Amino acid sequence: MSINLSKGQKVNLEKKSSGLGEILVNLNWNSRPVKQGFLSGLFGGSQGIDLDLGCLYELKNGRKGAVQALGNSFGNLNQAPYIMLDGDDRTGAAAAGENLRINGNKLPEFKRILVYTFIYEGVANWQQADAVVTIKYPGAEDIIVKMDTYNSSNIMCGLVLFENQNDQTFSVEKIVQFYQGHQDLDQAFHWGMKWKAGRK
Repeated sequence: MSINLSKGQKVNLEKKSSGLGEILVNLNWNSRPVKQGFLSGLFGGSQGIDLDLGCLYELKNGRKGAVQALGNSFGNLNQAPYIMLDGDDRTGAAAAGENLRINGNKLPEFKRILVYTFIYEGVANWQQADAVVTIKYPGAEDIIVKMDTYNSSNIMCGLVLFENQNDQTFSVEKIVQFYQGHQDLDQAFHWGMKWKAGRK
């Protein structure tokens, strides 16, 4: 069984006596080109999509940053920011997709985490990508966040917001809201970081 969140719905992770353990945030999508008729080539319908998974984080000590392949900011699971990105799937063809790992045993260090995805290559065709986020952690049901809102030409999508609840657990809220880029996403959630162009 799994929990399928609706937009704006918020649930708390179940904390066991041993803590939250490692929280895995998996992004999977369809990268295969989809031809939808004569005009598809004009609008990018036959082009594959490369999605990147990442997150903004804010720690209790005031440290803020991003974990993502862009800029080679892959993070660290055992040292701050206690979040790590496993590799970079440039095609979406890898069965495991892309994974963010969060050290849930460091919960008291965190204030909040905003998970996002953006289209690194390809036209902003979110319906074709058909992306799904699955949140897994020990001894609990998976939490599913489907990107079931598609009508946007923006390249970035805020997916899930984790917030520290009295150092007891994380709340998880489905966002699925589109933005023009990192800076717009930052402003929408009042992160207050400075951004510059990067590459991977």
